[in-house]
Amino acid sequence: MTSAPTSHDDDPVTTATRDIADVAAVEIITTAAVHLMSAAAVKCGLAEEDGERERDLDEARKLINALAGLVTSAAPDLGNEHARALRDGLRTLQLAFREASAIPDAPGEGPGERLTGPVS
Repeated sequence: MTSAPTSHDDDPVTTATRDIADVAAVEIITTAAVHLMSAAAVKCGLAEEDGERERDLDEARKLINALAGLVTSAAPDLGNEHARALRDGLRTLQLAFREASAIPDAPGEGPGERLTGPVS
């Protein structure tokens, strides 16, 4: 038995590469930021169900720091509308983290604050 020749169009790597090539950088950056925001919100205990059980502030701190780095570095390239929405989401998470903390960080020491400045 001989197998039918395969087309590069059936290759998942080729398909994924072609698909990603069609997406604007702003969309990729925004999507990554939204994933970080969603994960950080869950780790801050903001999930609708089982929020308290899912709370892990150590993990939330890491995610918010990564989000702050992404938003801060990408903002000049994103345009005002996209950057403002991401900054607002970041600030909301920083405030939620502060509220969830039994012992709040000093101003300027919270997650992402070395990049964004103190949040209050």
